[in-house]
Amino acid sequence: MKNNIKILIGMISVVFVILLAACGKPSVESSAKLEKQSQNNNLSQKTKDDSSNDDSIENSSNTDAYNNDTNEKVDPSNNVPAKDEDSSNHNAAVSLKDEYLKKLNDTKKEMDEMKPTDSSTFAAKKVEGDRFDIWDGLLNEVYGVLKEQLSTEEMDQLKIEQRNWIKYRDNTALEASQKYKGGTQEHLEYVAVLANLTEDRCFQLVGDYME
Repeated sequence: MKNNIKILIGMISVVFVILLAACGKPSVESSAKLEKQSQNNNLSQKTKDDSSNDDSIENSSNTDAYNNDTNEKVDPSNNVPAKDEDSSNHNAAVSLKDEYLKKLNDTKKEMDEMKPTDSSTFAAKKVEGDRFDIWDGLLNEVYGVLKEQLSTEEMDQLKIEQRNWIKYRDNTALEASQKYKGGTQEHLEYVAVLANLTEDRCFQLVGDYME
């Protein structure tokens, strides 16, 4: 009886060991599969990360290129906006005014440096006569430019104003010369006043009317 019990216990032990081994084998295989799947997942994730990094670099490069292109378009030192025709004409007119103001200032400087060759009245009248001729020539030149710039109505008004100014200039010079009536200084004073008033008129026309 005792032997039978021992045999039975032994058989149960063997069966138990077999069952235990059978259950353990799938567990090992499952672990291997899980490990392999984990490795595949890691590899897949790494591939995605690498791909994402590549895309990020490419996008960054494209963005830089776009920014560079944008910077070049808005850089005022490299791209000057095209000026329309009206703006160009306006600038040309302003430049013309500046040109004549410079010309008048340069002429004034030259005239101020002119000196008589001697102390005689004749030499003094020669200098004042030359001054008047030069300023009168510039006055006619400025007047011609204004004919091209001003409208018909503006030019008609300027003609009337200019006629009145000429009368004023001549009368003022004559009145000034009467202080020396009958003397050698009479004509000298007359021409000197003509020159001075004509010089002033040149600056006035350019400053008030020229564009």
